[in-house]
Amino acid sequence: MKDKGKAFINTIGCQMNVYDSEKLAGILTAYGYEKTRNMDEADLILCNTCSIRHKAEEKAFSFLGRFAREKKKRPHLITIMAGCVAQQEGEKAFDRVPHLDIVLGTQAFARLGSHLDELASGKRRIVDTAESDVIFEAMPDESAFDETQVSKFVTIMQGCENFCTYCVVPYVRGREKSRGHESIVKETRALADSGIREITLLGQNVNSYGVKDGDISFPELLEKVSQVEGIRRIRFATSHPKDLSDGLIKAMGRLDKVCNHLHLPVQSGSNAVLKKMNRGYTRETYLSRISALKEACPDMALSTDIIVGFPSETEADFQDTVDMLREVEFDSIFAFAYSDRSSAPAAKFPDQIEEAVKMERLNTLLTIQEIYTEKKNAALVGRDVQVLVEGESQKKRDGFVTENKNMKQMFGRSESNKIVHFPSDQAVIGDLVTIRIENAYPHSLWGRPSGS
Repeated sequence: MKDKGKAFINTIGCQMNVYDSEKLAGILTAYGYEKTRNMDEADLILCNTCSIRHKAEEKAFSFLGRFAREKKKRPHLITIMAGCVAQQEGEKAFDRVPHLDIVLGTQAFARLGSHLDELASGKRRIVDTAESDVIFEAMPDESAFDETQVSKFVTIMQGCENFCTYCVVPYVRGREKSRGHESIVKETRALADSGIREITLLGQNVNSYGVKDGDISFPELLEKVSQVEGIRRIRFATSHPKDLSDGLIKAMGRLDKVCNHLHLPVQSGSNAVLKKMNRGYTRETYLSRISALKEACPDMALSTDIIVGFPSETEADFQDTVDMLREVEFDSIFAFAYSDRSSAPAAKFPDQIEEAVKMERLNTLLTIQEIYTEKKNAALVGRDVQVLVEGESQKKRDGFVTENKNMKQMFGRSESNKIVHFPSDQAVIGDLVTIRIENAYPHSLWGRPSGS
């Protein structure tokens, strides 16, 4: 393939977008582009976009808009909007970014090469938001790897069937489709052979993997992936509470490679709000699943997503969410103030909450959560945790330099997804080391190799 120049990819949004960008990088490499981290030297600039929140959407338009002047100086420069905003906007994307060359929807990635051929033949303003019956699949492209990486994402499904009223995913990613388990295992094996030691299985609702397509269940998939030699840890996201089965809970307790951490979005602690969100479960159902999980896996770390200020959320509704925080005692939360997405049903709901009230509730929630995050971290002081080494710490903890002048400070993550810093001259990236925790901080832990 003739050298086409250099390509720069900007990724906005979720883990799935990171995964998709790697696949797009593989297509561009096969087409003749060399990847670059310097967009000033790029001959092709692709922005893989996210539309889950208004801020992310505006970020995409702002990033691509800056190249209008550059394209006048370098007419050969190719600009591409890919992903969720591209799927959502289609032709309308040219109204805000008229110098775009390609608008590539979420199900059109496999057709990127043919659209680049169309550009080469003189065609302009190409839009492809057509649906596809299959998920675009490609084996890992090692040229897109960062040599220091030990962890990678593996998408196991695409789209969603849940239609939560605040969410645009079914409209921009389509209906739910699962990849065949053989392909997932093959990709995992290829990653392991390339030196990857941890994988995170991705889907909008991994718990429903295989159900619609008649493949094996998600617990069965975990079993098969855990048999891949070289993979030491398995994580997954995102789980939907209504589909958290007893079989999955048992698999998490039984399979050693599956990490003792679960991200289980609750979104609200109020039954009235959950119903308006179309979440498909009640507060009581969620708490019963948490109880079953803690019984099967007592050391399980829990994180969640919460939306405050959903239309018509009363102060009593918000207090139900606060009470949920206090009852579950999550290790961490990702909390957001509700914002309208034009294609989501909730945008048309009455009784929208004032921004000032949303922000007050958000700050209250985050302040309360800090107490539980610090409590969970403090409980680990004096205990041994296993850490997958990710690299050398850039920020030294207090006292480290004076105590360990000639020793590196490394960092990694525990099974429960907590960042751990520790001194070591022996540990290298990809090692699993046992660390005795000595100090707990709000967002990390510090310790020493056990026995040192």
